[in-house]
Amino acid sequence: MTHTQVGIVGAGPAGMLVAVLLRRAGVDCVVVEQRDREYVEQRSRGGTVEHRVVDLLRRHDLAGGLLRTGAVEDRIEFRMAGRRYPLRYDPIAQGRTHYIYPQQFLVRDLVEAYLADGGELRFETPARAVTGIAGDSPRIEVESAAGGSEVIECDVVVGTDGEYGVARRTIPPAALDCYEHQYEYAWLAVLAQAPPSSDCVINSIHESGSCVHVRRTPEISRFYLQCPRDDTTASWPDERIWKEVRQRLALDEPWTLHEGPILSTGMVRMRSLVCAPMRHGSLFLAGDAAHVVPPVGGKGFNVALADAEELALGLIERFTAADERRLDAYSDTRLQRIWRIQEFVHWMMDLVNTPGLGTPAAPFLHRVQMARLERVLASEAYGAAFLEDYIGWW
Repeated sequence: MTHTQVGIVGAGPAGMLVAVLLRRAGVDCVVVEQRDREYVEQRSRGGTVEHRVVDLLRRHDLAGGLLRTGAVEDRIEFRMAGRRYPLRYDPIAQGRTHYIYPQQFLVRDLVEAYLADGGELRFETPARAVTGIAGDSPRIEVESAAGGSEVIECDVVVGTDGEYGVARRTIPPAALDCYEHQYEYAWLAVLAQAPPSSDCVINSIHESGSCVHVRRTPEISRFYLQCPRDDTTASWPDERIWKEVRQRLALDEPWTLHEGPILSTGMVRMRSLVCAPMRHGSLFLAGDAAHVVPPVGGKGFNVALADAEELALGLIERFTAADERRLDAYSDTRLQRIWRIQEFVHWMMDLVNTPGLGTPAAPFLHRVQMARLERVLASEAYGAAFLEDYIGWW
């Protein structure tokens, strides 16, 4: 049996940030991850890093890779009816920007930092159960790479193993309130080996459905296409994907769309979820284990990292100063922020995605959607409120 102060389930961005900060503060921890290192450092997820998360990484001297190779974004572009509508961050944002830095790159940076500090990270070690969370000595039961089993005894367990991981399932259903909203449509997520066709995010509002274009690297682009909720990837061969991208991003002026081989596709059933509280006894949840947001605006990756910092700082105060006040307030502190992010994402879903597709109300709702965008662009106050949440400086 292994004993540690903090057992962390899941080596995604939230779990690894908690681990790095604990290790640097002298708090003993062990991270277990069911996948191998190659998978963890290559799985493609979000890539938009908000202003406040860039500051977070700078505070902890973890922004080196992002600042060296990340791409700065100082505007967002909307498209509608064949025209482009760029919305520049300045002067409203006063120099604040986004960065584009793929999530897997940041995870790689965090893994390297943690291991360089001598941290214990066990890949290919699935957590099968978490027990004893009502007391002071919870346990993580894991399966080793060799097929055996082991128990890790902890003072605290941190669950950052996602929506379908073992951590959240450990909490008795009666002790957890889950608030969920299902949207009426899905997004087809497309990763293409094609140079970005823009140096900023494009959100195109189209009567056939939205299309979002995001650069990932100088060679890779991400596209999202709004589609019916019951669509499958089999309904979207490469030819159809590029036809819809061309149609939805089309402009009444010269513009080049870079196309290339489709590397992967996936269907995102758009939904929002918040589980509260984010603590049960000696188990703490962070990231997708506690809440889910649709990918519009790139908020999920960022809110997970903000969870991780607040949780790590609370744990550090507990273990190094015997002060549990910040840790006790963790769930309430984070849920206040999370609900504001959910509100913004819900609003932006209505801004970007074409409502009522395939229904008689669609033409009316689409014109309401266009009027909403025109208000964002025409009203300085409305545009400032949008940028405050979109860039993330509050």
